[in-house]
Amino acid sequence: MPEDDQDVLFRMLLSTAVDGIIVIDSRGIVRIWNESAQKLFGYAADEVAGRNVNMLMPSPYHEEHDRYIENYLGTGQKKIIGIGREVVGRRKDGTTFPMYLSVGEGVLNGERIFVGIVHDLTSRTMTARRVQDLQSELLHVSRLSAMGQMSAALAHELNQPLSAIMNYINAARRTLANAKDPAALRASELIEKAVAQTTRAGQIIRQLRDFVEKRESARAPSNINLVIQEALILASIASADPNVTVTTEFEPNLPPVMIDKVQIQQVIVNLARNAIEAMQAVNLRKLKFATSLSPEGVLISVSDSGPGLAPEVAGRLFHPFVTTKEKGMGIGLSICQSIVEAHGGRISAARSEIGGAEFRILLPVASED
Repeated sequence: MPEDDQDVLFRMLLSTAVDGIIVIDSRGIVRIWNESAQKLFGYAADEVAGRNVNMLMPSPYHEEHDRYIENYLGTGQKKIIGIGREVVGRRKDGTTFPMYLSVGEGVLNGERIFVGIVHDLTSRTMTARRVQDLQSELLHVSRLSAMGQMSAALAHELNQPLSAIMNYINAARRTLANAKDPAALRASELIEKAVAQTTRAGQIIRQLRDFVEKRESARAPSNINLVIQEALILASIASADPNVTVTTEFEPNLPPVMIDKVQIQQVIVNLARNAIEAMQAVNLRKLKFATSLSPEGVLISVSDSGPGLAPEVAGRLFHPFVTTKEKGMGIGLSICQSIVEAHGGRISAARSEIGGAEFRILLPVASED
């Protein structure tokens, strides 16, 4: 190829490259600066030409760069040349951004040069941060919902012993009603105080239940396949256990369901994590998510290859405080049931085709209104 054509091709490469291309000499002085580098850093070519490339670096890289070049020229020890790594760049306005810097070495007109290719990682970093924020948000909402459902379960469970206490107190009242003994009169006074405190406890529980039950959820027509897929990504289900094979079998073109997306995702995440925990005792670990359309609505199934449901809890699986976990509280499935039923659906459990447990969630299709 003629030398003129090579020069034209080289300049075309510089001007059309998506990534920033910066060429410096052995003293760190900028010799070549393409248009993408200008967009990334905000400097025009004449603002950087002839200046030290460390102007593009925040501290401590700014101060260390010249020493790095000197060390490499003296020892030949490479830290980034030919390897590449993530670093931080500094724009003209002083702001910084993450970038991937690849450095190559060559000779131009008998002089050693270094060619840097800069790829902006801002978009990737923002996406990763957004995913992390969504994961935190999902976990936070899950905890809040769990606390609310646990409060409702506790209120329900505490009502029975409180009712029993009140019955015993009333019986003691009747027993001491006609007694004139000073000790009996003193006992009557104490009983009245017990009545007042028991009544107060009952009022607190009723208020707690009212608060939990009157919560409003943000429901909207949703594509259940996308909702499940997003839940699996946000909760990092696929990476929760590298030995678990996660598969999906989604029926396409399902009608939308009217749901609170975050609440349903909480159910999916809870079932998935339960399945992963259950499969720790088996060698073959498969977790499958599927959707289909039934005459009653949209059906979601979460199945695993674990040991299956323990017979002693199978019949009471969705009751509060029923668990087979050594440190479990037994409210997870109770919460799931509450959420699903609040959406007009139902949840059930059976033995899965792949050997473990299968949870099925039926949700009604959103009406045209």
